[in-house]
Amino acid sequence: MLKEISKIEQKEVMKGFHGRFFHTNSSTIAFWEIEKGALLPEHAHIHEQTTQLIEGELEMTIDNKTMILKPGMIVQIPSNVKHSGKALTACKLTDTFCPAREDLKFDY
Repeated sequence: MLKEISKIEQKEVMKGFHGRFFHTNSSTIAFWEIEKGALLPEHAHIHEQTTQLIEGELEMTIDNKTMILKPGMIVQIPSNVKHSGKALTACKLTDTFCPAREDLKFDY
């Protein structure tokens, strides 16, 4: 399946988090644009996740360890580990999830 990312409909999943989602049988790739100051509440899920920062600065807390992600950085979040975040600036990032995120499959 071939898609142009900019043509995937964008959804505001939570306040300040605007995402475009590409799904395969076993994974989901999320292309996020996040507003400065937007908060990701602490949560955990069964999905293994990677977060790669493209633009901006993002504070993330993973398993009670806080770090600042800058462009070019990538972090792994294991399955069922609590994590949260705050956009210190406007951000663009790419998340990958395995298995696929059924909750992020929208009817466009």
